[in-house]
Amino acid sequence: MAMSTGGAEGEPMMDINTTPLIDVMLVLLIMFIITIPIQTHAVKLDLPVDSQQNTPPPIDPVKNKIVVMPNRAILWNGTPVNEVTLRQYLDLTTQMNPEPELHMQPHPEAPYETVDQVLAVTKRAAVTKLGFVGNEAYRTW
Repeated sequence: MAMSTGGAEGEPMMDINTTPLIDVMLVLLIMFIITIPIQTHAVKLDLPVDSQQNTPPPIDPVKNKIVVMPNRAILWNGTPVNEVTLRQYLDLTTQMNPEPELHMQPHPEAPYETVDQVLAVTKRAAVTKLGFVGNEAYRTW
């Protein structure tokens, strides 16, 4: 360790030794950290209970029908669903043996974008038995 002395003999040192001050501050910091109580604040919430968890999904083991309505609503066997729920139902049907048929019936005035999104979800779910029903609604003659 280097030692500093005054410039000339008999002059007092002008530097303050801060090492003991830093040591005391570190000890105080460690003691402060140890004595702080653990924060155990909790916010109690009453979360809603999903009532549909107990009921099995409305999946028919023979055939299921998807209808796309003009207001962009997607119906699974007559029940309104969103794309996430539709994908879950399709995943369940692809795991069944034998795989049930899937009938797709877009309304003639349904937006093409919604029908395309439903078809994309169906393709990602790897459905192999898909058929379009109600094509006679598109005839013009």
